[in-house]
Amino acid sequence: MSEFCGNSAAETGEALMPKKRKFDRSRVCVKCKTNSGNLVIRHSVYCKDCFTPLISTKFRQALEPLINHVPAGPRRGALKPSGGLLIGFSGGLGSSVLLDLVHKVYCTSVGDDELKGGREHPRRNRVWKKIHVCYVETSDAFPEARQPPLLIREAVARYDGYEFIPVRIQDAFDRGWWERVSGGSPSLSELPFGPSLGSSADSLFSKSLSCPLGSGPVSALQSHLRALPTPTATLSTLSTLTRLLLLYTAYSIGASHLVLGTSLTSLSISLISSISQGGGFVVPQAIQEEWAPPFVERTPGDNSWNGEVRLVRPLRDVGMKECTAWVWWHQLLVVGKQRIPIPKQTIDGLTKDFIIGLERDYPSTVSTIAKTVGKLAPKGKPGVRCVLCELPTQQSVQAWKARTAIHSFTDGAPPADVAPRYLCYSCHATLTSKSSRSTATLTLDSSTTTSAQNLPIWAAARLAFGMGDEQSADSPATPADEIWETKKLDPDDMKSLVGKFFLDK
Repeated sequence: MSEFCGNSAAETGEALMPKKRKFDRSRVCVKCKTNSGNLVIRHSVYCKDCFTPLISTKFRQALEPLINHVPAGPRRGALKPSGGLLIGFSGGLGSSVLLDLVHKVYCTSVGDDELKGGREHPRRNRVWKKIHVCYVETSDAFPEARQPPLLIREAVARYDGYEFIPVRIQDAFDRGWWERVSGGSPSLSELPFGPSLGSSADSLFSKSLSCPLGSGPVSALQSHLRALPTPTATLSTLSTLTRLLLLYTAYSIGASHLVLGTSLTSLSISLISSISQGGGFVVPQAIQEEWAPPFVERTPGDNSWNGEVRLVRPLRDVGMKECTAWVWWHQLLVVGKQRIPIPKQTIDGLTKDFIIGLERDYPSTVSTIAKTVGKLAPKGKPGVRCVLCELPTQQSVQAWKARTAIHSFTDGAPPADVAPRYLCYSCHATLTSKSSRSTATLTLDSSTTTSAQNLPIWAAARLAFGMGDEQSADSPATPADEIWETKKLDPDDMKSLVGKFFLDK
C-alpha cells in the first residue's frame, strides 16, 4: 500500500502538480512579436531590443509626473523643475542603474540617431541644469566595511555632466556640517543644546543634544550606535541618517528633487520591514516624500517653491532581475554596497531573504506586495514631524499607547515617559526595544551621570522651531467630550469585566 493515502496514481507521479512554465505563451517577444525572447519578466518574454525602451518608459512614467513643482498627473507640456537634481548613489545595483538611466534620458546630447521624440522631449530641452551625485560614506563608523572611494568616483566619472559630492555618516553629528547645509540659519546659538531646553521634564533631550565639543562627530556617532538595543535598530538608524543627510545636502545645493535607486524588490523589502518595526503610519512616504527643513517657513495654500525637496524612487516598478539585465547588457560598473558588519538575523535581513525567495519562485508576488502596500493610507491626519526621522507622526500617539500598551507597574503608577512627545512610534520603538543590551541611557533621572544618547544635529533644530512637540498639533489629543481614566485593577475586578465574554462549560 502506498503511503499517499492508498492513491496508486501517486506512485506513478500523476498526482503531482505540474510545474509552472517560466513563460506563459511562447518564446517570442510579447512587444515586437518578431524576435525571440532573451529575458522573462514575470512570465512575459522580452527581447533585448525591446527591453531598453521598456525600462526607460517605466523610469520616465514614475519620475516625470513629479518633476514640476505642482504635479498634474501624467506629463503635459514642458518639464520645469524648480531646482536641481541630486542622485543618491550607494554603489549598489539599483543606484548604478539609476545613474545610467538619468544620463541616457536627460543628459545625452541630441545626435543623428537620437532625433526621435517631439519638441518637448527631455533631450531637446535639458530638464535639469545641474545634476549632483551624493555618496554617504560609513567607513568611519565601521572601518571593516570600508569602500574604496576611488571606485565610487570612477563609477560617477564615467558620465559627463555629474558633479560628485561626498558625505560622511558622522556629519549628522557635526556642527560644522550643519552650518554649511543650513546656511547659518538657524545658528548654533539658536539651537537648544544642553541646558537651554530648560525644564527637567525634557532632561532626556537636554542631555542627548549636549554633545561635548571635544568628543568629535565620530565619537558622537559611535556613542549613539552603541546605545541602540538591537542590530535591527542599528540598521534602521543608519538608513534614517543616510536619508536625512541626502535630504539636507539636496537642500544645501538648491536641488528640488532627490532620486534614489530603490528597485521594486528593495521597495517591497523596505515596506515590509518598516511596517514590522512600527512604521505603518508613514507608508506613503516610503514611496514618495515631500520634505522641507524645519527652518523653512511655508504658508498654507502657497504653491511657490521655498526650498522643499521631493524624494522620488523612479525604479519602484523595475525589479532586481530587470536591473541585473540592464547592467549586463549596458556593461555598467557596479561597485557594490558597503557591507555593514551586523548579524544577518535582523528584521531587515530576514525580510530580504523572504522577499528574494518570493521573487525567485513566484515573481509576480513581489510586485503585488509593493502595489498593495502602496495603496494603504494612514488613518487620520498626520501630526507634527519626528525629531529623529523627520517623518509625520501619528496624532495623540501617547494617548493611544496609554490605552493599548501593557505596563508593569511596581508602585501602582505609570512611569513618566517624555520621549514620545518628540518621536514617532517607529523611532521610539527603535530606541526602546527589548533586548539583552538594554537602553539604560534613556532614563529621565537628572541625577544620573551617564549621558543619554547623542542625537543628530537636526533634532535640536526641530525642537528649536517647535516641530517636535506633540502638544503643538492642530487637533487635541482626545475629543473634548471624551474622558479617560487609568487605574490599576485587582484580579477580581478584571474577571468581573471580562466575565461576560467567557463561554459556558
